[in-house]
Amino acid sequence: MNTIKEITSKETYIVRQPVLRKGKPIESCIFEGDDLPTTHHFGLFEDKNLTGIISLFTQINSIFADENQAQIRGMAVLENHQKKGYGEALVTHCEKFCQSQNIDLIWFNARTAAVGFYKKMNYQIIGEAFDIKDVGEHYLMFKKL
Repeated sequence: MNTIKEITSKETYIVRQPVLRKGKPIESCIFEGDDLPTTHHFGLFEDKNLTGIISLFTQINSIFADENQAQIRGMAVLENHQKKGYGEALVTHCEKFCQSQNIDLIWFNARTAAVGFYKKMNYQIIGEAFDIKDVGEHYLMFKKL
């Protein structure tokens, strides 16, 4: 049985490192703002094993006029658990959480390889591709709730 629950930032590292920071030191898994009281981390557990994570930051992007925004960062599912709907479940969980908090818009920087996944969930690209140092090419994506 799968469950999604709030976890600590440190608990995200065991998924962030192999999926998002492969071959990099554990310190590269620490994101600025991880431990702010306004930041929420959610983990998807298959039975009792953490297999997917997503982090939600209260972060305004000035490109958008909406006052109440949240940024998704560090969405990842362990490689041997991908293609099971876990990523979609995590994003949907964040959307519902945001709606309960009166957040109007979710935005994030999506890796090029993940753009198709987010488009299926009705997220839209805005602007051109850009490079994040040591991580790769990304697109700014968003969805109004």
